[in-house]
Amino acid sequence: MADLIRLLTRAQKLLRAAADEAMSEHGVRIGQNLVLEVLWTDDGLSPGELATRLGVTTPTIVNTATRMVNDGLIERRPDASDRRLVRLYLTDKARAAEAPIAEARRRLADHALATLTEEERAVMEVALQKIIDRMQSPPPP
Repeated sequence: MADLIRLLTRAQKLLRAAADEAMSEHGVRIGQNLVLEVLWTDDGLSPGELATRLGVTTPTIVNTATRMVNDGLIERRPDASDRRLVRLYLTDKARAAEAPIAEARRRLADHALATLTEEERAVMEVALQKIIDRMQSPPPP
């Protein structure tokens, strides 16, 4: 079992490094692409809403959003009905990056999965989702 954990860790590190390189070509840091993917679908979320959708903490999103504001990818605006609440909106720069980032992610996936059959890809996807689901549940007593 330890070999499987080692392999998963190694694969994740290699994929993360390749994704970071691919995203940086478009002015986006690793992790920011995940925030952008959610906002491309549903622009104007609060940091808390975004954190819930991504399964991270709100402070993580606040810190990421600060970097993304500084990078010109998103802007913070007060909520129209509750001025205490902030919403995050895409900039034109972030909207323009959507297609190139989608293409970069497609190329990365094609490269990473090139030696797998369709059946192996399907099995791996199911297996990884099961691991994610299990690790998100409370550990046994």
